[in-house]
Amino acid sequence: MNEKQPKLTAKDQWFVLKRLLRYTIPHKGSITVALILLTMTITGTILGPLIIQRFIDDYITPMNFPKSDIIWIAAIYIGLQVFIVIVSYFQLIRFQDIALKIIQQMRIDVFSKVQGLGMTYFDQTPAGSIVSRVTNDTESIKEMFVSVIVTFLQAVFVLVGVYIALFSLDVKLTLISLVLLPLFVGVISIYRYYSADFYQDIRERLSQLNAKIAESLSGMGIIQVFRQEARLEDEFDDINEMHYRAGMRNIKFDGLLLSPAIDLLYMGAVVFTLGYFGFASFNSPVEVGVLFAFTTLLSRLFQPIQQVMQRLSIFQQALVSASRVFTLMDDPKMEPTQEEKDIQVQDGKIEFRDVTFSYDGKTDVLKNISFTANAGETVALVGHTGSGKSSIINLLMRFYEYERGNILIDGVSLKAYPKAELREKMGLVLQDPFMFYGDITSNIRLHNDGLTEEEVREAAEFVSANEFIEKLPHQYTQRVTERGATFSSGQRQLIAFARTIVTNPKILVLDEATANIDTETEVAIQASLEKMRKGRTTIAIAHRLSTIQDAELILVLHKGEIVERGTHQELLMQKGLYHMMYELQNSSAENAG
Repeated sequence: MNEKQPKLTAKDQWFVLKRLLRYTIPHKGSITVALILLTMTITGTILGPLIIQRFIDDYITPMNFPKSDIIWIAAIYIGLQVFIVIVSYFQLIRFQDIALKIIQQMRIDVFSKVQGLGMTYFDQTPAGSIVSRVTNDTESIKEMFVSVIVTFLQAVFVLVGVYIALFSLDVKLTLISLVLLPLFVGVISIYRYYSADFYQDIRERLSQLNAKIAESLSGMGIIQVFRQEARLEDEFDDINEMHYRAGMRNIKFDGLLLSPAIDLLYMGAVVFTLGYFGFASFNSPVEVGVLFAFTTLLSRLFQPIQQVMQRLSIFQQALVSASRVFTLMDDPKMEPTQEEKDIQVQDGKIEFRDVTFSYDGKTDVLKNISFTANAGETVALVGHTGSGKSSIINLLMRFYEYERGNILIDGVSLKAYPKAELREKMGLVLQDPFMFYGDITSNIRLHNDGLTEEEVREAAEFVSANEFIEKLPHQYTQRVTERGATFSSGQRQLIAFARTIVTNPKILVLDEATANIDTETEVAIQASLEKMRKGRTTIAIAHRLSTIQDAELILVLHKGEIVERGTHQELLMQKGLYHMMYELQNSSAENAG
């Protein structure tokens, strides 16, 4: 997916910055303390050159060295430097603490948003790109709060303090030096205008790198089996090369405009100051201490400005990263909302009434789907790939929103039920069940503290999963690695059955749940499936037609429409699509035998 975003204009950058600064509101007290400490640090920094100026003009120039005065001046100066070091430490800790808490909250907000996004978003966005926004982009924002904001505040405080001190030394020269301010602003503005594109390009290339890595890791088995390593390496190398070029363009631009521009301004200011005092000395004596203090304070003025310029790159990266994060946080493709009425699923009767659905708003994948699954009945969905079977399941589970037609449970619209009620009363088993890190018990219980160890074991026994679990070295505490890679597909499916049945759902949804189970295992769990379906309304996508012959209703789908419906025997008598599929499977089984 191409994640190219429009260029951030100055207005966009200002909007993003204001939105970022809203995260500081809960920390107003800490920020106030940090600013007080910063003010004390800057004040001490500016007083240092003024103390030296008084020492030069009042003691060194007239060659006057009273011992007590010299000791006092030295003690004050040393004490001031120690004071600055101590206060700077606590000020730095305070700002760092605020920055980390802000990013902590932002990551929670982003992660919470991701949890609430609808399947439409995940269909369109690579997983690596989402990970990049939650981790890399928020880390870039953290660097802005940690270094850029603090440096900017220091620069403002130093700017004000230094100019106050300069006015106390020489009003005329200070007024002339005010011309530096628009020059600073001009350099910063030029940099911000041109660098936004560079950093946006870098962040997008980094996101593409993450997406490619995530895709490669998740599909490593297929990559190795089909010998796609070289192709993936070439694709990764291409993206990596584009990331390198984007980075080099930015480095060249930084090297041209950041440090050299400010150094040039500083050299010009020093030369002008020395020239000014040089010409002034022809008419009247010039105090050496004033000259020293003026040039030193100019140096103190340029130091934070230089730091601001050096951190402008971090600032620009942070704004681009924040824009990407806020784009995710503002994405409207949320999971379908519920009216949250105070109603409960009682019997589990399901009705589809003229449901038409499209994923992209253009092509209908379901067309006027209507059927009824009475309480306790099993309705099976069969058809070729792309016929719409999984789409019916997706709508029933509220993974996608539907606009045309209606789906009802016990005569009430699906949209009216509280989300928690639907998730509690509807059990889903997928063709490829997902396993979490942990152990078998945690994967069956899914951290539901209301379920006891005994209930977990009963669920496993109910679906015949206990037979292989009890043969494992650690039984129910056996470690489960990523996606359950150490278990067979059949074992993972049995654990998924136990996970579903342990909550005792009213409605059971089976998405080709036995497709990845070998024949021997399938025979062993058919009895369990029959027990699971008793008293529960079951919607089952069937790959093997032999597994749904006892269903009360079988729906045959083709290109999003129900083309045949009836029981197994009724459909065979129709000599239609179902009969052809059944004959094909039987002949394939005979040939395999």
